[in-house]
Amino acid sequence: MEAGNHTEVSEFLLMGLSEDPELQPLLFGVFLSTYLVTVLGNLLIILTISSDSHLYTPKYFFLSNMFFVDICFISTTIPKMLVNIQTQSKNISYTGCLTQVYFFMVFAGMDDFLLTVMAYDRFVAICHPLHYMVIMNPRLCCILVLTCWFIILSVSLFNILLMVRLTFCIGTEIPHFFCELAQVLKVACSDTLINNISLYVATALLCAFPLTGILFSYSQIVSSLMRMSSAGGKYKAFSTCGSHLSAVSLFYGTSLGVYLSSAVTHSSQRSSVTSVMYTVVTPMLNPFIYSLRNKDVKGALGRLLNRATPCV
Repeated sequence: MEAGNHTEVSEFLLMGLSEDPELQPLLFGVFLSTYLVTVLGNLLIILTISSDSHLYTPKYFFLSNMFFVDICFISTTIPKMLVNIQTQSKNISYTGCLTQVYFFMVFAGMDDFLLTVMAYDRFVAICHPLHYMVIMNPRLCCILVLTCWFIILSVSLFNILLMVRLTFCIGTEIPHFFCELAQVLKVACSDTLINNISLYVATALLCAFPLTGILFSYSQIVSSLMRMSSAGGKYKAFSTCGSHLSAVSLFYGTSLGVYLSSAVTHSSQRSSVTSVMYTVVTPMLNPFIYSLRNKDVKGALGRLLNRATPCV
């Protein structure tokens, strides 16, 4: 292979979910609808929280951040996919691919970190209810969120800088509908040992450690609930964790399912299809998870809609 075939690459080919031309209009319609529902749903809940002073609490501060991250998360992948389907193209520029890899890592990691911070918030609310507002003060909440942003931005940037040193062949095909770091490393034409080591370390930092934090928080919550004498008190306390547990189960269940299935089947096509669950479905469902069973959010949403409806 000539050197120019490695060094002059300016774009990649995203193979997408299916190459069947008859499926393209259906895929376009489904993903456009999903994208619009996700963006509008998350924006509506953010607006609801910001417009109601009753929701100015640490719990809803973290939720607002998560809904914002979910909008950015799905916007990293779906718009480019829709453009490629509409233009019947598979191209993505080298710079665009690097950008997609970077922001995908950032927003996926932030989702993970925010779920961990929210687990800590629930731990303090249930195990230390009398000191909750003192411990979870606005300053600590901002520090927690900013620390999460700093860590994930730094880790993602480090992995991108390592990726820049790699060479790729002209006409490189990525068997996915977006540029995912693991998939891009598989098609590199140069040695990726250091990149793979960095990827494993990042996975441990961004997935294993946060999951450990979530499990520890809930072990303390369960231990605290077991010491309660009132069954009603136990149910009321644990019911505040229902939405968060659903979101954690959805995020980790779908993402772990993707990587376990890809490890077993070694099918890139199946991996790209199953990854739709945590890249598209999870951000779409989160607003429903946190609003349908939440009386505070439903009440605030009703008040917002009443103000927005013109008097007849």
